[in-house]
Amino acid sequence: MPMDFKALLDAAPRNYLVMDAALTLVWANRAYLMATGRRAEDILGRNIFDAFPGGPHDPDGEGLRQLRRSLQAVLTHRQPDTIALIRYAIPSAMGFEDRFWSATHTPILDEAGEVSLILQQTDDVTEMQRLRQEAGTGASDLPLDLEESIFRRAEMVSRTNLLLDAERLHLRRLVEQAPAFAAFVRGPDHVFEIVNAAYTRLVGRDDMLGKPVREALPELEGQPFFELLDKVYASSQAYQAEAMPARLRVPGQDALAERFLNFVFQPILDAENQVFGIFVLGYDVTESKRNADELRRYKDQLEEMVRVRTAALEASEAERQRAEAALHQSQKMEAIGQLTGGVAHDFNNILQVLSGNLQMLQFSMVAPEDQRRLATAMSAVERGGKLASQLLAFARRQPLEPRIVHVGRLVREMDDLLRRALGEAIELETVVAGGLWNSMADPAQLQNALLNLAVNARDAMEGAGRLTIEAGNAMLDDIYAAQHEDVQPGQYVMLGVSDTGSGIPPEILGKVFEPFFTTKREGRGTGLGLSMVYGFVKQSHGHIKIYSEPGQGTTVRLYLPRAHGAEEVLPATAEAPVEGGRETILVVEDDPVVQEVVVDLLADLGYTVLRASEGQAALNIVRSGIAIDLLFTDVVMPGPVRAPDLARQVQALQPHAAVLFTSGYTENAIVHGGRLDPGVNLLSKPYRREDLARKVRHTLNNRRQELTALAQTRLPPPLAHPAPGLKPLAGKRVLLVEDDPLILMDSEDLLAALGFHVISARDGRSALREMERHQVDLLFTDIGLPGMSGVVLAQEARQRVPDLRVVFASGYGAAEAARAVPGSVFLTKPYRAATVEAAMRRALEPE
Repeated sequence: MPMDFKALLDAAPRNYLVMDAALTLVWANRAYLMATGRRAEDILGRNIFDAFPGGPHDPDGEGLRQLRRSLQAVLTHRQPDTIALIRYAIPSAMGFEDRFWSATHTPILDEAGEVSLILQQTDDVTEMQRLRQEAGTGASDLPLDLEESIFRRAEMVSRTNLLLDAERLHLRRLVEQAPAFAAFVRGPDHVFEIVNAAYTRLVGRDDMLGKPVREALPELEGQPFFELLDKVYASSQAYQAEAMPARLRVPGQDALAERFLNFVFQPILDAENQVFGIFVLGYDVTESKRNADELRRYKDQLEEMVRVRTAALEASEAERQRAEAALHQSQKMEAIGQLTGGVAHDFNNILQVLSGNLQMLQFSMVAPEDQRRLATAMSAVERGGKLASQLLAFARRQPLEPRIVHVGRLVREMDDLLRRALGEAIELETVVAGGLWNSMADPAQLQNALLNLAVNARDAMEGAGRLTIEAGNAMLDDIYAAQHEDVQPGQYVMLGVSDTGSGIPPEILGKVFEPFFTTKREGRGTGLGLSMVYGFVKQSHGHIKIYSEPGQGTTVRLYLPRAHGAEEVLPATAEAPVEGGRETILVVEDDPVVQEVVVDLLADLGYTVLRASEGQAALNIVRSGIAIDLLFTDVVMPGPVRAPDLARQVQALQPHAAVLFTSGYTENAIVHGGRLDPGVNLLSKPYRREDLARKVRHTLNNRRQELTALAQTRLPPPLAHPAPGLKPLAGKRVLLVEDDPLILMDSEDLLAALGFHVISARDGRSALREMERHQVDLLFTDIGLPGMSGVVLAQEARQRVPDLRVVFASGYGAAEAARAVPGSVFLTKPYRAATVEAAMRRALEPE
């Protein structure tokens, strides 16, 4: 930032005076006031000829005439003018003392090129005049050549002063604009006289001029810099440092951040070779230091890898082969995942047909021996469903419903289940670290993964041994992430399962996560347990690591991303009563056999059932005016109308209707980033009659509660007389940005009910275009938008409308990202009318 040149000139030893174009004195430095024996309040605001009259101290008036001619020349020509010698007396202890001066007048021009100020710089040249007295002559008796020599010398001094002033100004500009940080401190207390912009950015302060370094930068106390300055000042020896650590203030905050500096403390000497100040010059090398350290660590790591191998060319070949093997393994796992995902989809449809017909038969009048056969068949269907679920888990296609969970609580709740699965001959030990962080995961799938690991360990121990389950906090750093594929450095919650079993030979350890690979005897396992765990962890954005030694046992560690919010424990619904109803349900299913089965199941539960084979046919039924209470649709359908679009249009036509999706393979229609979209209800195939009944009833009841809550927000209307300082909502224009059509539609209705005028967009670019067409008061945006994130959108929108209020919404705990937009409000999905209204009011509160 700019230097305080006024303070610099005030501290300068030479005499400076500033007047305006009317020759009114506006400023004088301390040296000038001391030299002329005047006080600032006596002369400032007065014309220079009034403040310094000639009178008896200028008997012939020549001094005043010289001064007028010089100032008039500056005003006329807009160029500096110099008076080589001018006589003027100053007050002294004996009255007044004749003094002789050399004066330079420099114009300071405004933007129009006119003189706005004149800077006068004077030098006392009385000693030159005393040469006459030393020669014993009067002024008129001085030889002409000596007089001319004196005046030439005075003029030379004046010109030299002008050059020095120009050089000083040039030097100040160079220092100010230099990329290096620079400062000058004077005296034993190291008082700041010069600091450039780079220095103020470095230390996070701009109020240092005129202050001793210990007062200006108190955060350096306890660091070596004060003592180094003292040593340089006392010893006259320069000090140079490379990559010295310094804890400096973060601009606008009280926090300190570590930086690394290259710098020199250079002592500045006076004419007697005494130090009167120290010049500071250096560079911030933090980034290059950290990059060099990282490269050094990486280099050391590579050298260590090379050292343990037989030879350096061999090491390069081994690395290449390892990279190729990792790529091949990744491609193979991805290909298998795509294949198994497709197989699971078709398999689930087949299982759904079998399950539905078997259940219908179970409720018909059949002989007891036939009931036993039906039960056996249903058991086989359920095993097939579990197999398909494991295939989807490995393929990372299962629709996860992650939420913030405490892994320690989940492990403790599974204690009885695990002991029953392990048997009495296996000792179970659970170790949960104190201060365990929360994690973001699907609790049901995490329990399945832990149970799979425990069963695998049981089989490896052949029914006897010790199983240890650990939960603790973990940090995976950049080095670890660089060594393992698809790992993001950061904070994780680690869940480890260790056994005392037979272990796994190293030659097959890399294959254990592949589907259908098993070391068990034929008929003892499907080979999908570990592959399911692998897929679940990867889909949860986590990491899995296995360690094993033959004869010593095996340890599997799961690393799940840390979550910063509070745990949300939901009540269990599996034991809810199986109930039917009298509502009307529209079933949309393209497989005719599956459609027939689900229609029969729903009709048997008492519902009125309508059917359609694709989206357009379903829309025709809804547009005909037939009222429906629930749309039950497969996610993957033929035709131009996608399932989410169908759901949105149905609820636009019949807002009271609920929506329930079903699928054996969700693709990306209602699942994004491996996670089920907030507010979306899904029943995965294959499902039992009880599962269908509970899910349908649950979805209908929830929709009824939502409509009731929405109706309550409409009555009473928005506050006509809000509390003091609280802005009313009615009439405010809100830009709603949400890519999910169902959530967009519901949010539009909710915001309209609160009195807002709603403008909608599905992505960031569309939202910015809407801002060009409409004036908006508030931006209500999802964070996870396609293309441009909600945070980036808000930042760009704020650049266009600085006072725009912002509300972020997300279901994935992204509150920290929202802090990048100061003053914004964060809202967790799913939200209700009351929480939305509170968030909007909070966002509109006066700042």
